[in-house]
Amino acid sequence: MTNTEKPSTKAEQKKTVIAQPKTKKQDIKTPVKKVEENKNAKTEEVKKIEEEVKTPSKEKKTESKPKNKKDTTPKIKKDFVVVNGKSLPVSTKYAKYICKFIKNKSIPKAIEDLEEVSKLKKAVPMQGEIPHRKGQMMSGRFPARASVHFIILLKSLQGNANMHEIENPFVYEAIANLAQRPFARGGIKRKRTHIMLKAMDKKKLKNKNKEKKK
Repeated sequence: MTNTEKPSTKAEQKKTVIAQPKTKKQDIKTPVKKVEENKNAKTEEVKKIEEEVKTPSKEKKTESKPKNKKDTTPKIKKDFVVVNGKSLPVSTKYAKYICKFIKNKSIPKAIEDLEEVSKLKKAVPMQGEIPHRKGQMMSGRFPARASVHFIILLKSLQGNANMHEIENPFVYEAIANLAQRPFARGGIKRKRTHIMLKAMDKKKLKNKNKEKKK
């Protein structure tokens, strides 16, 4: 026979209430264990990925090029070399006469002459109402600042010629053009000039001229 009687005293009622949550605590422990197992599994997967990153596969090692070997790509050689100076602080008038002074000279010879011009030992021939100078000229000046800019361009032209293995390069073309002139104080325009220099080997230039005549 089952006891259908309700607990009469308060002590008996407390015992019944305290006895019930034991089953609930046991049920709560099971999901905690599952969460811990999932964390352990994730940490193992992360460790495997880190090991793969640290030690790359053999296939990747074979694909990587050796460091010591140099690139075997062929260099493109040119018959002529060009240097452009844009918006240089040089008078276009002086640049035009310096281009004539440099033209048809070897690069080292042109650099030597311009160094003498910067030291006020050699004059650049010019036209107009300009005083006469010593040497094979009527009139001329000493554009020292402009000659310094030309020396920098000629040195870079010599470097380009060495890169492309051009022997005995000489300046066969020198052009000076007026550039945009910015305004200074008082509405005065500053002097700016574009300069282009080309160098080439004399032998190759002579062969090209012969082919054109034919």
